[in-house]
Amino acid sequence: MKRSKKSRKWLRNLFLAFALVIVAGIIYGVYQYNSGLAMADDGLYKDDQKAYDPFEGADVQFGQINVLLIGSDARDEDGRSDSLMIAHYDQTTNDVKLVSIMRDTYVDIPGHGMNKINAAFAFGGPELVRKTIKQNFGIDVNYYALADFKGFPKIIDLLAPDGIEVDIPYEMSYGIGMTLHPGKQVLHGNELLGYVRFRHDRLSDFGRVERQQEVLTKVKEQIGVSSLMNLPKLLGVADSYFDTNVDNKTILTIGKGIVNGKSKGMETLRIPVADSYEDKRTNVGDVLDINLDKNKQALEEFLSSKDNEADDASSSESKGSN
Repeated sequence: MKRSKKSRKWLRNLFLAFALVIVAGIIYGVYQYNSGLAMADDGLYKDDQKAYDPFEGADVQFGQINVLLIGSDARDEDGRSDSLMIAHYDQTTNDVKLVSIMRDTYVDIPGHGMNKINAAFAFGGPELVRKTIKQNFGIDVNYYALADFKGFPKIIDLLAPDGIEVDIPYEMSYGIGMTLHPGKQVLHGNELLGYVRFRHDRLSDFGRVERQQEVLTKVKEQIGVSSLMNLPKLLGVADSYFDTNVDNKTILTIGKGIVNGKSKGMETLRIPVADSYEDKRTNVGDVLDINLDKNKQALEEFLSSKDNEADDASSSESKGSN
């Protein structure tokens, strides 16, 4: 009888301890989230009432997630996107790939004719960008995320509190509100923002895209358990600096997959690829006139899952031998 009472008491204490942990976790999460909101009081999307056309992203197939990343910059007053990327996540392998599409890429925008791809956002928001990518490159996008560059320093400092090491090839100062000197060094939020925003590069916009990919790749490498601990605060900050249709559950799933999975270093691709374009002057300004077929093929091959291809090949061989 005494043993039964002790057993019930032990179970009760265990339940109470478990309940306290859950309550503490909820309180911590709410506090962190509200702290993040307080950090983002100047966010472009804090009280954003602008309505875009409904985003008709494709359903996720075989665990392959494509997120359209659109960066906006207060310096661009014509409403065009400043940066355009596709982030690809494989739920099976936890691998991440990043595609940067040069903003001057000359494409056919549905309903608007030939123009620079960054004009698609000004004409019709994220949905028209999605349609433009689908029509020109045959790639289905599932989600979108609009990012305000003002939030970049705060988000980077949460994900990579120790900073990011870069090797600056030459002095950068014009248009970024600071001077970055040449040499290998560790940069933090605001400095990294200047590093990726610098436009007067010797390689023109190609250099800027290269630096953006470099920083995002290095941030991904630093994501760990501590990043998950900061996730509530990160979501609070992102709430004002991002406009997205990616739900929090999917964000958490991707975050846990990257942290817990054996993910490789992030692979990157730039569109247009090398030797597939030429500079051209048109009625919409200087553009990158691309070999569409060559770039479409490069993009499809880059985003394809090698594991799925191997499985398909193995399956075909098996059927052929029967």
